[in-house]
Amino acid sequence: MIFKRVGDNRPYPEHGFVQKQWAAIAPQQVRLDQLVTTKRNLDLDALLEEDSTFYGDLFAHVVLFNGELYLEDGLHRALRSALQQRETMHARILELK
Repeated sequence: MIFKRVGDNRPYPEHGFVQKQWAAIAPQQVRLDQLVTTKRNLDLDALLEEDSTFYGDLFAHVVLFNGELYLEDGLHRALRSALQQRETMHARILELK
């Protein structure tokens, strides 16, 4: 199993963070098998694009809520890491209380 669980929604409250606020969070390594996805489907163009970071953050966005790590943005990066036989990836983690 690549992820801890595959979800299709965001079970945490709306946080309202914008790209500039995410960018202020230092990235850290996170294990793929600790992540719960918030999207069930992936746009293959995003996965297969040669430079998928051109328009977005270089790092995935993860929300820590009630002890769970939810992959909010960056599913394509997580899957690319898994396809490259890596168990971790770098992500910005926002802790919600």
